[in-house]
Amino acid sequence: MSQHIRSFSYLVNDYDETIAFFTEKLGFNLLSDFDLGEGKRWVQLQPKGAKEFALALALAETPIQRQAIGKQAGDAVLMILQTDDFQRDYKTMLESGVVFKETPRHEAYGTVAIFEDLYGNLWDLLEPSL
Repeated sequence: MSQHIRSFSYLVNDYDETIAFFTEKLGFNLLSDFDLGEGKRWVQLQPKGAKEFALALALAETPIQRQAIGKQAGDAVLMILQTDDFQRDYKTMLESGVVFKETPRHEAYGTVAIFEDLYGNLWDLLEPSL
């Protein structure tokens, strides 16, 4: 048996602002953007170089969903964006206006720094040492 996680549902206020953030500031690729009618779209974004994983944007509709935007992992890191060149991506992200919550640090597992997405969810930028 073979299984993998294909997509992660990512709650958003607006499709277009989210697409702009991820493509312009983080360099993600837009995999799909299909109109499903009634204001809904099937939108998937993927980090450059990723082969299997994508964010599937989910427009928040209910009060509970709207409250969860920016807090999808509470106050913990929601996602880890792995890179093969931490300094390159850190510099590019800073220059594009991404907000980092800390200066880069070196841990036993690699070089890492926490940043915020456009809604306030926390992410790690990580270049593993292994």
